[in-house]
Amino acid sequence: MLAPPPLVAILLSTYEGERFLAPQLHSLLSQTHRDWVLYWRDDGSHDGTRAVMRDFLSRLGPDRAVVLDENVRVGATESYMRLLRRAYADGNPVLAFADQDDVWLPEKLSRGTAELAAVPDKVPALYFARQMLVDARLRRIALSYRVRRPPGFPASLTQNLATGCTILMNRAAMALMAERPAPAGSLHDWWSYIVVSAHGGRLIADNEPTVLYRQHDSNTVGAPRGAWRRAIAALRRGPEPFMRLLRGYVGALSSHVDQMDSPAREQLARIAWGLEGGLGRRLLVLGMPEFRRQTWLETLLFRVWFLLK
Repeated sequence: MLAPPPLVAILLSTYEGERFLAPQLHSLLSQTHRDWVLYWRDDGSHDGTRAVMRDFLSRLGPDRAVVLDENVRVGATESYMRLLRRAYADGNPVLAFADQDDVWLPEKLSRGTAELAAVPDKVPALYFARQMLVDARLRRIALSYRVRRPPGFPASLTQNLATGCTILMNRAAMALMAERPAPAGSLHDWWSYIVVSAHGGRLIADNEPTVLYRQHDSNTVGAPRGAWRRAIAALRRGPEPFMRLLRGYVGALSSHVDQMDSPAREQLARIAWGLEGGLGRRLLVLGMPEFRRQTWLETLLFRVWFLLK
């Protein structure tokens, strides 16, 4: 006898999202996996976002939604972490992050829950997928890049592969996240990828797109196409934001090493040792074969920044 499909907690944090919100909400209703509950928190919007959501929730019904009615600005990462902690405390077996400006393809939840179902309950697991990049009017631009090298730790410290709007995670992964506050300035999806990978979790990369990932002038994080464009975008940002994030992630993990597996603990200690030292130490750290990005060009840029900053 087949097990019933798991209840999925869909976590949606909104902020000034009135412009694109309705198509995303409609796409939730179009999911082939229908056993879900929406966890919603607004991060202090001043436009019509809350009105759009209230209208949707009135039609959805009280049993299908949990509202964190705080209406105070804490930033996207902390907003999602508050939703995650509530969804975990409520006993949900699976969660999915949702962005306010995308559109989910109908099989998104079905694909993710099927992959997670194959993982033993006690093993943390994080599923993520490719995206169909579209413009503000949902016209196709391109398919996001394919994962070329296996995801894992410590590569997860150098580059995020798990785009938040595609992520699903099981309860064991939720437990890790609920106990580990995200460092200042971090991104909730990247932090999720790092935490699960650092604790020996299962990382499942789906090469099929599950989301129309809208690219527009208000994106918190966009998706440059191709290694050259991503490298150019990184050069424009400069090394300081990345290295600040890297140090924050290393520091946050170092405060919770008790549940990390032995290889990850040793790798983390080595990276922290390198960050505290000079050029010689950092060269030794870069000798770790797993401490790299997906492509040679992105890896080259990362190594230059790691050595100089």
